[in-house]
Amino acid sequence: MQAPKDLYNLKELQTLETVEASKGLAEQLKKLMQLRSVCIDNISSTDCASIFAALSNMPLLSSLLLSAKDENEPLCFEALKPMSTELHKLIIRGQWAKGTLDYPIFRSHSKYLKYLALSWCHLGEDPLGMLASHLSNLTYLKLNNMHSSKTLVLDAEAFPHLKTLVLSHMPDVNQINILDGALPCIEGLYIVSLPNLNKVPQGIESLSSLKKLWLTNLHKDLKIQWNGNGMRQKMLHVAEVRI
Repeated sequence: MQAPKDLYNLKELQTLETVEASKGLAEQLKKLMQLRSVCIDNISSTDCASIFAALSNMPLLSSLLLSAKDENEPLCFEALKPMSTELHKLIIRGQWAKGTLDYPIFRSHSKYLKYLALSWCHLGEDPLGMLASHLSNLTYLKLNNMHSSKTLVLDAEAFPHLKTLVLSHMPDVNQINILDGALPCIEGLYIVSLPNLNKVPQGIESLSSLKKLWLTNLHKDLKIQWNGNGMRQKMLHVAEVRI
């Protein structure tokens, strides 16, 4: 939806549901200092600097969804430097420009981020390992529709506060290793539509706080291994298991 031309007059507006990025949107956003929740789609790489700078100056911003115009459009987050320490929820749909994890949103602001959902961000390596070193305070993480290395590793200190982890539509992944000590607070683990994941995630039985486990739409060999290794008996502490 295109933003109305008089959007800037709504100075008490707190929630801006999905509007399309446009040439004049940044100027309108500068007048909306009461916004808490913002969703912007159809963002092109040329929009990033002006729109993200305007968002950065919102003192009450707590939730932000940013969606590129398509899955191949690179978004540069260099200008996203939130002044609001309330910004804890970030949803990004789009390619990342190189060096994104070195920008302020994932450096100086990373301690405030609790909820992160990423789609189309082809980080090229092990995204879990890359994100774990920057975002230790996350309680929710979703990775969707992205390419990665074949093996994902959650090391012993990965995501100490994470309660929910969702991995979906990651076609390159064929192995997940969970080292002892990783995800000490995890309650929900949802691994869905990873067609080449043919082994039960190594170390999954060590997740003692786990309450929900979904292993669905995966390689058929995973279920064979699950049954052959008696995994259900090893996961009796998990209230809900779907496989």
